[in-house]
Amino acid sequence: MARTLRHRLFTFREYIDVLAFRAPARLAVTVFACVIGVFTLLLLPTFATADGGGARLVDALFTAVSAVCVTGLVVQDTGTYWSLYGQIVILAGIKVGGFGIMTVASLLGMIVSRRIGLTQKLLTASETKTSKLGDVGSLVRVIIVTATTLELSIALLLFPRFLVIEGNAGTAAWHSLFYGISAFNNAGFVPTAEGMTPHVGDWTLVLPIALGVFIGALGFPVILNIQRSLPRPGQRWRGWTQRLSLHTKLTLVTSFVLFVVGALLLLILEWANPDTFGPLDLGEKLLAAVFAGIMPRSGGFNTVDVGAMSQSSWLIQDALMFVGGGSASTAGGIKVTTLAVMLLAIVAEARGDRDIEAFGRRIPLDVLRLSIAVVFTGASIVLVSCVALLELTDHSLSKVLFEVLSAFATVGLSTGITQGLPDAAKYWLSALMFVGRTGAVTVVAVLALRDRRRIVRFPEERPIIG
Repeated sequence: MARTLRHRLFTFREYIDVLAFRAPARLAVTVFACVIGVFTLLLLPTFATADGGGARLVDALFTAVSAVCVTGLVVQDTGTYWSLYGQIVILAGIKVGGFGIMTVASLLGMIVSRRIGLTQKLLTASETKTSKLGDVGSLVRVIIVTATTLELSIALLLFPRFLVIEGNAGTAAWHSLFYGISAFNNAGFVPTAEGMTPHVGDWTLVLPIALGVFIGALGFPVILNIQRSLPRPGQRWRGWTQRLSLHTKLTLVTSFVLFVVGALLLLILEWANPDTFGPLDLGEKLLAAVFAGIMPRSGGFNTVDVGAMSQSSWLIQDALMFVGGGSASTAGGIKVTTLAVMLLAIVAEARGDRDIEAFGRRIPLDVLRLSIAVVFTGASIVLVSCVALLELTDHSLSKVLFEVLSAFATVGLSTGITQGLPDAAKYWLSALMFVGRTGAVTVVAVLALRDRRRIVRFPEERPIIG
């Protein structure tokens, strides 16, 4: 019997290895779904809610998906509906989702065998977009050290202010840790009923959270590349940016431009709105605009009532949410490098250049094809979801579009309609958050693996475009 059991385990391990090699995207999605199932079960007991009545399945599932997919949309208030146990489960889901299921698998492999096996490397490479398997071990270490350090740093920066607000060291420490983890992982969950709206002008709370969201949205490959490119002790700083990869440069530049443009537009559009920026003084308006410009990248926090913003501001945030953050980051969306490649292709076409170039490098044509596929797939998912929610609810297109993009891009911002949605709409948004978190990885991995070499090619003929 023992031999039979060992044979079955070995066969299962062989199956996993083969599946990881031949279909890493499929395995990644399967594992991610299983983890969501586990966290759903953990939120179902009666002691997971503050009143002891227990959560409905749809609410537990929605919350688990939102936590693991680091989205932040909620159907029940996190600070009042869930007990301390429930909040700890949600925070654990955020941590697991932020690290990435495949990264956690690599970490466990390192602990058990003190090395990363081929299966774990392939899985993590799929999740983190690492092109070289040898980089995975370093990337996992960077994820652990960087994420933990930044989360604790944000928590330490927040603790003195929360100590003044709460008046209790234990509560202040819990809220600081919760906000620190939620901010860096771009989750958008808040452990307090009032959220951050009472602190719109409090830079000691707003700036650390905004900085954590911005760094978390860059992506671990960018953080790893920056760490490796920094001058060693005794080396000169001059020219160190030349050692940065093209991906890092595109991510940093595009992220900064989107942040500046978004913050300025929202500041202009909401300047006189009596329900948002209007009553604030100049300093508070600038701080609120900075915060609002960063959050659509996938942060999900808000210091003003999003539902009270103008529809023009919603549209600006719609665009920012669809783009999202950096590849292999805790952010969602089509990713900033996808937008950068598309814009560079337009510029190259307008100039009549044969190649797409940036920072002294030529971008391969297959990268452009992948970018087009990701944008078209994302837009199609958003379109179908908007039609579905318009049929399932009686809300306007502007609110439905905002909610759909927030779920697809795993942002967590809302105009205030989430809690009142019917169960069918909640299930749809749960699936949308899952697809938004895993969809881009799956599409890119599947398309990248289907690189067919053809000996015979058809004659070339140009159709009329435009």
